[in-house]
Amino acid sequence: MTGNVEIYPLIFKPVYKDYLWGGARIPKLFCRDEPDGVYAESWEVSTRPEGHSVVVNGVLAGKTLQEVIDRYGVKLLGNLRDTQSFPLLIKIIDAAQDLSVQVHPGAETVARSGGEHKTEAWYVLDAPSNARIYAGLKPGTDESVIKSAVGSGTLEKHLVSRNVKAGDLIFIPGGRVHAIGAGCLILEVQLNSNTTFRLYDWDRVGHDGKKRDLHLKESLLAIDWKNADVISEPISTTSSCEQVQDLLKTPYFEMSKIRIDSGDKLKISNACFDVLFVEKGNVTVIYGDSEPLRVGVGTSVLVPAELGVYGLATDEEAVLLRTTVPASSC
Repeated sequence: MTGNVEIYPLIFKPVYKDYLWGGARIPKLFCRDEPDGVYAESWEVSTRPEGHSVVVNGVLAGKTLQEVIDRYGVKLLGNLRDTQSFPLLIKIIDAAQDLSVQVHPGAETVARSGGEHKTEAWYVLDAPSNARIYAGLKPGTDESVIKSAVGSGTLEKHLVSRNVKAGDLIFIPGGRVHAIGAGCLILEVQLNSNTTFRLYDWDRVGHDGKKRDLHLKESLLAIDWKNADVISEPISTTSSCEQVQDLLKTPYFEMSKIRIDSGDKLKISNACFDVLFVEKGNVTVIYGDSEPLRVGVGTSVLVPAELGVYGLATDEEAVLLRTTVPASSC
């Protein structure tokens, strides 16, 4: 046990992915002691078989997140319908190149496309002045247009693109065609799914010198055609002065931005678990009579539902992203 609580805020060892489009900013920006290399993604909180999160702090160090869930269930997650698995996957993505144009199955399309429903949101941590994202199809783009454009390498002109900057948030429901543009550093919150159908890959070749496989048939089945041309407008979060700013509420997860000035303390109530990502500065998590947990920039921490109320404090200006699930789920 840690202090007077059985389950406590958890920090995990990142799981890195070296996809060919990736960059090298994640270790450098967030002061992580890693060797030189490609760090396309850092899986921050995951129970996926492709990358299990492992606890690095406290008495549970060395346990996977799934092992902690198996042991503590509702104490960690809250009264979710499913207390045997973690509902989300949280990543940092560093796009040195454009990611493939892709689509994930949506709630309305997964039955016909197969795979797992995947809805996600992107919070832009860093981006150059010319950074862009792609989200949605231009009006008039149907299956025949897509097939022709993929074959001729002209799909980009049929995609809706938007300039983005640090602090923007973009919601990508399952079934919407999308791509992250080169230069974007993204905190991605998504459902616990890894089904991706690659529609177009910019004629890029892989490490083997061959073009990567496309999934045209599956992509066309996964697209939500009723909402294909709905635009995912970036939501700017940089103009608000609120200490807690609600960013996004969906049936699957909710996101908010927390700002704390030096010397301030903030009390947070959580019906379910919270995942905190420290975007700027450092923060101390205060819970019960236990020793407070200091969390540095670029670190994610999973706060258990059982705590109910916890505090945040800092000795410098700090900015955090908070992710949870709707209270109605708990």
